[in-house]
Amino acid sequence: MRKPDDREPEHGRSGPAAKAVLTIAKASGPTRGVVLVLHGGRADSYDPVRGRHLSPARMLPFAQSLKTRGGRHGLAVWTLRNRYRGWNGKDQSPVQDARWALAHIRRDHPGVPVYLLGHSMGGLTAVSVADDPQVDAVVALAPWLSAGTPVRPVAGRRLLIVHGSDDRWTSPHNSLGYARRAAGVAASVDYVSLKGAGHFMIRRVQLWNVLTTGFILDAFGEATGADVAGATKTLHRILPVAGTRLPVVL
Repeated sequence: MRKPDDREPEHGRSGPAAKAVLTIAKASGPTRGVVLVLHGGRADSYDPVRGRHLSPARMLPFAQSLKTRGGRHGLAVWTLRNRYRGWNGKDQSPVQDARWALAHIRRDHPGVPVYLLGHSMGGLTAVSVADDPQVDAVVALAPWLSAGTPVRPVAGRRLLIVHGSDDRWTSPHNSLGYARRAAGVAASVDYVSLKGAGHFMIRRVQLWNVLTTGFILDAFGEATGADVAGATKTLHRILPVAGTRLPVVL
C-alpha cells in the first residue's frame, strides 16, 4: 500500500513535481506499533528521489526484516521516500517529509508507539524528529551528526546508534559524542562500534540487521507486551544492558 504526497508542491525547486512516497507494510491484525524507515541522501540537492536510487534501496532489507519478524505481532512498517535527495541547509527537506509522514501515522494510528529507523542523513532526520509525541525509540545507523546536533529531541526515548569504525562518509567520533551528550537525556543510550565496517553497511551486514531489528522489537515488546522474545535473543546476547558502557565494540 502506498500513500502519495498530499501537500502542495514547492515552487521554484527542480521538483515542483517531486513527491514524497510512503510505502506501507501493514501489520497482521490490529496495528500495535509503527516503524518509520528513513533513507540517506546528500548535503545539497533538490533533485527528486527515485526508487532506483541506492539510498532508499539500502533500507529495504531492514524494512523486510522488521515486517517478517514484527508484522505478525502487530508492527506495521512505513518506508518513506523523500521528495529531494538533499538536506538543503535551513530547509531541512527530509525533516519536513518525516514530519509529514508522522502526521499520517498519527492520523491512522493515534496513540501507538512509533519507532524511527534512519541511515546516514536519515539518521540525522530520525533524531531531529524524535520529539514527536508518539516516538518511543530511535535507531540511527551511521548517522550524519555534528557536535551541534541537538539532543533535546531524543529526551525520554530509547536510542541506539550503530557506526562502522571505518566509515569515511560520516563521523563515528561525532556519533559517539552525540551518544555521550544524550546520556541522561534519552531514556537509554546504546552506541555500537562495528570494527571494520564502512558507511554503506555492506561489511557485517547481518550484524547491522540483527542489532536494528532486535532493538526495535525489544522496545516494541516492552511498550506493548507483544511476545517478541524469540526475535530479540541474539540482541540480548551481544549487547549488554543499556548504559553499561559507551561504546560497545563488536
